[in-house]
Amino acid sequence: MLTIELSLGEGSSLKDKRHVIKSALDMIRHKFNVSAAEVDHLDSLRRAELAFSAVSNSQQLINAMLDKVMEVFESDPRVDIIDSRLEFL
Repeated sequence: MLTIELSLGEGSSLKDKRHVIKSALDMIRHKFNVSAAEVDHLDSLRRAELAFSAVSNSQQLINAMLDKVMEVFESDPRVDIIDSRLEFL
């Protein structure tokens, strides 16, 4: 499981924030076939915590996939990564 805490740029409303988050989550779900959700800071204008998970018999495959998910946010100018955690169960 990968958890990423984000700081979002100047948004004028929760609707703007949700548009950014929803479009990112939908793209990542489609591109990487992972489960994805906003899990914390739901009512905050400038923060979001997202979680991503996948199941496989190969830890290397999952690690590479979640690294690519992380790269999506590292390259997105609309957000800054505050913290991230990677956990294997």
